[in-house]
Amino acid sequence: MLTQIKKLTLQILTANNRQRCICYMTSGRHLPPTSTPQRFFSNLKDNLELSILLPTPIAIHVSFLHRSHHCGEVNTDDVGTAVNLYGWVEYKRGNKFFTLRDATGSCQILCNIDVNLPSRESVVAVEGTVQLRPEKDVNLKMATGKVEICCAKLKVLNRCSKLAFTPNVFTGVKEETRMRYRYLDIRSKVMQHNLRLRSSFLLKVRKYLCEEKGFVDVETPTLFRRTPGGAQEFVVPTQRPGMFYSLPQSPQQFKQLLMAGGIDRYMQIARCYRDEGAKPDRQPEFTQLDLELSFCTQQQIMSIIEDMLVQSWPEHLPKLKGPFSRMSHHTAIEKYGVDKPDTRFESTIKDLTGELSHLPLFSCNGKRMDIRGLNIEGGTHRLKSSNIKYIQQTVENLFSAQISVVKIGMDGSWHSPLAKYAENDVKQAVSKKLSASPNDLLFISCEDSWESVCTILGKCRSLAARLSADNGQPLHDDNLFNFLWIENFPLFEKEDNRIVSAHHPFTAPVDEDSHLLTTNPLQVRGQHYDLVLNGSEVGGGSIRIHNASMQRYVLESVLNEDASQLEHLLEALDSGCPPHGGIALGLDRLLSIMCDAPSIRDVIAFPKSHEGLDLMSGAPNNISQEDLDRYNIAIVEKNI
Repeated sequence: MLTQIKKLTLQILTANNRQRCICYMTSGRHLPPTSTPQRFFSNLKDNLELSILLPTPIAIHVSFLHRSHHCGEVNTDDVGTAVNLYGWVEYKRGNKFFTLRDATGSCQILCNIDVNLPSRESVVAVEGTVQLRPEKDVNLKMATGKVEICCAKLKVLNRCSKLAFTPNVFTGVKEETRMRYRYLDIRSKVMQHNLRLRSSFLLKVRKYLCEEKGFVDVETPTLFRRTPGGAQEFVVPTQRPGMFYSLPQSPQQFKQLLMAGGIDRYMQIARCYRDEGAKPDRQPEFTQLDLELSFCTQQQIMSIIEDMLVQSWPEHLPKLKGPFSRMSHHTAIEKYGVDKPDTRFESTIKDLTGELSHLPLFSCNGKRMDIRGLNIEGGTHRLKSSNIKYIQQTVENLFSAQISVVKIGMDGSWHSPLAKYAENDVKQAVSKKLSASPNDLLFISCEDSWESVCTILGKCRSLAARLSADNGQPLHDDNLFNFLWIENFPLFEKEDNRIVSAHHPFTAPVDEDSHLLTTNPLQVRGQHYDLVLNGSEVGGGSIRIHNASMQRYVLESVLNEDASQLEHLLEALDSGCPPHGGIALGLDRLLSIMCDAPSIRDVIAFPKSHEGLDLMSGAPNNISQEDLDRYNIAIVEKNI
């Protein structure tokens, strides 16, 4: 027990709707009861010096200064004004100058009083007066760089005694360290900007949808049941033996049930879960903007999304214009080799079968091959030799395929092993077809199907774009935001010799293809649409099956799924459910592109790592045997 310190016991009593505060001290001095806590604490400030009984007494500051300004707001208009500021000590220079930072920015503090400046990232309160900096000390890189605060009083509110790294100084700091001490990382300018932009964007989205378009914001459950097909789901044990919930991978079924319930315009900022590990653009838990509408068309849904994005788009980014471009799934694969093309640069795939099919190099046992090419503009300058070898090796590893590379010389000549096999007129025809110019780089490949060769060249295109950007010579303008709708996807696809949904089993077929469901389902196109931004899929939606018999047929006869798992949905469809459709936007991915962040982890306050781990708290972690018993769980070691 410490001695020679004042002991304070505070007891807040409530009686007859009045708060009364009584104070006792070991010195015997008694502070009379006060009618309000405010008067009590005012007297406390004037009469008491508080400590708590610990090995090292810690001062408790009962009252705080009124914050008159934020650090990033003071400017030349405030010269001569007395200010009260709060924030973190960002940088120190000797024992006289330091930079004070809060959420709005930083300002310089001139400390002429006799005080030892606290360590960096300590939390302090400053009383002082705004004054102009000497002309030689003006810093135009700071928003507040023309002024400084002449400090009259400095109060340390919380001293920083341990710092894993300094916010805003990421040189040499591993991402694992940033995530382990995420609360420090959030103090950085980048994370502050990203999280505040996220908040502002979502506020505008909600306002537009609910106030202007009549959507109803409905919260759907996160404890649900296993959904047939689709992604792996997290299971949640219950105290009923053998009974489990699942965390929904999306509110898909709930929003369709809401349409059956007459909520004809639903929206939600929804938390979703997929037990598939984490990637740079994917997390085990993520957030999506979820919409569903009754009595709507695909074009109406697209129009609402376009208008919403245009109106909610951050003002500091280039202005968006609608409507967005449309492209069929077939065209996207044929021209770009992917169903989510980056249209900020051209470099489209061209058919060279007519020009090159006579060359023995492009034949396989006399079988006619599909030959296609791709031109990377200025590729000989943008890409290093090691980059080209990397692209060739990647294609070989992924597709067991070879690609021919042609460098176009200043005189239009070909520099490639392929040059000795092709006549001059063939070279000229290929160069013309690919619009080749000096210093361009051509990729040429062949396969037995156009889809295969386009997929190969699509990979070359995306790798060339990424590597060119890494080399400081991007193929596209980073300030562009090219939204693109992809339409007319196949409804089903073949996977491991079985038919699976290309997206999910609730998508309706295109009307003119409905008759093919029973005869040739792989030829059926779906009423599905994806929203693509700069080569990333940021949203996907569809017109849904609202007929119970068709939905049951798709589940049981086409997909061989157990329809009994969805009996609640089938009953709802059979109870007078209106035609409906919707869409979901991946907010984390969309915001990461807005913020030019390398990963969606940079726009999420507390993300998981690549392995799906919370490095800050250590989750997931073990639970006690008592908890295991409560949920009827036994841990069984596998023999690997």
